[in-house]
Amino acid sequence: MDIKNGSEVTEFILLGLTGRPELQRPLFVLFLAVYLVTLLGNAGMILLIRLDARLHTPMYFFLTNLAFVDLCYTSNATPQMLTNFLSAKKTISFAGCFIQCYLFIALLLTEFYMLAAMAYDRYMAICHPLRYSVKMSRKVCLCLATFPYVYGFSDGLFQSILTFRLNFCRSNIINHFYCADPPLIKLSCSDTYIKEHAMLISAGFNLSTSLTIILVSYVFIIAAILRIKSAEGRHKAFSTCGSHVIAVTLFYGTLFCMYIRPPTDKNVEESKIIAVFYTFVSPVLNPLIYSLRNKDVKRALKNVLGRKVSTNVTVPPFSSKP
Repeated sequence: MDIKNGSEVTEFILLGLTGRPELQRPLFVLFLAVYLVTLLGNAGMILLIRLDARLHTPMYFFLTNLAFVDLCYTSNATPQMLTNFLSAKKTISFAGCFIQCYLFIALLLTEFYMLAAMAYDRYMAICHPLRYSVKMSRKVCLCLATFPYVYGFSDGLFQSILTFRLNFCRSNIINHFYCADPPLIKLSCSDTYIKEHAMLISAGFNLSTSLTIILVSYVFIIAAILRIKSAEGRHKAFSTCGSHVIAVTLFYGTLFCMYIRPPTDKNVEESKIIAVFYTFVSPVLNPLIYSLRNKDVKRALKNVLGRKVSTNVTVPPFSSKP
């Protein structure tokens, strides 16, 4: 829909993943199933960690926050997307679009630094095991977990304000399944130089900074593991990091080519496919990755299902167990 000169955009139309009518219902069933599994997996992980006293450690504290971020992340656009699959009118209000765009950016940045905090936690556990309980106290963990939220939602607000200060006079049709920056920039008739460069700087800085923290942590972790003489000790140390490495690889692997590119028509089409991976695939796989590869989680799940969790046990917020 073209916008007439002088008119103000009050709503946007989301084209979604595909315009083929015969695919709308099958895609609705597919993404509804993925969404329900994501909700069950991440909410179940949070509940399981809260119920089992042996999981009250810094590592699982950060995992709880990661599951919460994934839960919010996938819930931001999925309900609207599912509605649009079955609706002829695929619109979203201007305010709703702003909120959706803001939450996507904010939660994306939050996950960057939450994964970095988890890498630092593993570094302290493996490289400084004797000082781990002191260095990763409750206060330190709360600070490390709070920073990603504060920074992510602050930078997300700044980026979203820059986007929605643009004038949208060409069209109100967004070639995406949610309100994303690149297709919104394509609709603007304003000078997008500042917004495009702010987006590139933010994406480049946050990707490189969070990934550098993770990589540097793992350089020290690998060096410490290689100094362990017993094969069993090395295997145990590696196993505590394996799930995190897989989650990091999956998440960052789908993001490098997402925002560090100019918003051309071809890139917008490609970004929809990439967005499916980090919006749906990563959140649904993270609980599986951490549960299938983690003996503590599997044991806790068995105890909960077997009604063996005692409700009268009092434990400190975090134990000294790495």
